[in-house]
Amino acid sequence: MISPTASPDFPSLLSSIDAKDFLQRLNELQSQKTNLNNPSSNVETDATLKKLSLQWQYLASNYLIHSSKGFIEPIKESKVTQNTLTGITSQDELSFEDIEQALTDWLIELFNHLFISKQVILVRSTGEPEYFPAQNNQPARIEFAHGFFASALHEISHFCVAGKRRRQLPDFGYWYAADGRSAAQQQAFERVEVKPQAIECLFTLACGRPFRVSQDNLFADFDTSSSTFAQDVYQQAQTYITKPNTLPSDAKTLLQALLALCALS
Repeated sequence: MISPTASPDFPSLLSSIDAKDFLQRLNELQSQKTNLNNPSSNVETDATLKKLSLQWQYLASNYLIHSSKGFIEPIKESKVTQNTLTGITSQDELSFEDIEQALTDWLIELFNHLFISKQVILVRSTGEPEYFPAQNNQPARIEFAHGFFASALHEISHFCVAGKRRRQLPDFGYWYAADGRSAAQQQAFERVEVKPQAIECLFTLACGRPFRVSQDNLFADFDTSSSTFAQDVYQQAQTYITKPNTLPSDAKTLLQALLALCALS
């Protein structure tokens, strides 16, 4: 049991060895299915995934480096031209914002490819995140905040947790009270956020990025020191790793792809 005052070591959840083993177990679970509704996460047999794998390697090598502490820092100097393998065209010098936007575009293409049969699309929003169910022969839309990569992973996690009924409701039928909640409202918020943020944690680590929980309570006027939210998220993520069969089906699909394309490419 982690002490409520301790900060969980999220990067330790998924080392390169752990990631390889996790992917193998997810692949085994997938192979046991008799009816595969989603595209295979086999990079060698799926042309789109093969292209996305090359794109990820290209973008990551130009933008992200892993320090000994597990943080990601931008590469300060990078001069690129048209890359015929990845199909990426960029300016002579790539800024932090350029690559972050390209990575977000990459995630959108990956999600929309994997879940084409689910009648749902991932959409960059200029405002706050929101989910719109499918209607009038139009697919459902997962809109994530301000085009941020991390927000996309968070909103996808909520989609993965939501069942068939909730996916028919705006914002999955969840209530939302803005920052400045009462202690009771904060506890309710944290209860429903444990599983989505545990899944978001795994998505984030599979992408080689640092994960931080979000309690969304910067303006709390009550004592939050006794909250076990971060530890609860950590333990739930750990449970998903040791028991991948407990993951929602769509979370398994995306994790397979992220681990294959990002963590182990």
